[in-house]
Amino acid sequence: MLDQLPSPTRSLSGLSREEKTFTFAHFTCEHAWVVGNILRNALRTADVAAIIHISLSSNQTLFHSPSLPGMVPDNEIWVARKRATVLRWGHSTWYMACMFGGEDRKFADYYGLGTSERGKYAIEGGGYPIFVKGVEGVVGAIVVAGLDGDQAHQVVVKAMEEYKELRDGFRSPMRNILTALK
Repeated sequence: MLDQLPSPTRSLSGLSREEKTFTFAHFTCEHAWVVGNILRNALRTADVAAIIHISLSSNQTLFHSPSLPGMVPDNEIWVARKRATVLRWGHSTWYMACMFGGEDRKFADYYGLGTSERGKYAIEGGGYPIFVKGVEGVVGAIVVAGLDGDQAHQVVVKAMEEYKELRDGFRSPMRNILTALK
């Protein structure tokens, strides 16, 4: 399944537009639960072990789960590094990888990251920003760790597209009741 995903764009303007396409009206633990489960089900269906992590910029974890057994402690470090990149630069980790041609040294030199700081960030796909309408900056991050960067990016993008379709077609029972009362 993952090998059937199209390759992500490498265009910075295209990636920036893509990120803004998924701006939420608001973002709660309910949103994280749905997005996280879309990701988990997709990865399980593809028989791929990965960690899915969704958190707010305040460090509050809203969703954290392996898709299948087989994760190692190092995957948690990748989650933290991808999350830190998204929150600091406000872009997906794939965007940052494309910006620097995947060259960690070029990235570190450009931002003046010292030796001790370099290990705090990762520039490969799998970290994705959460934007909320009317809120400046990134409010959180969606992270998938355990896949190749381009696949991790595309899995998140496809999950966001699926979430958007579900949301756009969703009519809650309460909304129907309120509409009938008018």
